[in-house]
Amino acid sequence: MRTIVEEVEQRVKAAGGPAPYRVEGTDDARWVLMDYGDFVVHVFLDEARRYYDLERLWADAPRTEWDEPDGRAVAARP
Repeated sequence: MRTIVEEVEQRVKAAGGPAPYRVEGTDDARWVLMDYGDFVVHVFLDEARRYYDLERLWADAPRTEWDEPDGRAVAARP
């Protein structure tokens, strides 16, 4: 879990993005929330992801696409 969180921070920084305002959940490491202000990143263990089912909660929210550094377009996925 910690490795994924560190990788997200490194990639956001490498892309010129900000440091997260706040990171919560690293002690428990079942669900880590990274708050970047304009967006948030959730890193879940499978069990926690199924339990909280955020995809259902945010089902009406618009999806956002972005370009990877290699030029591939990637859609936010559930």
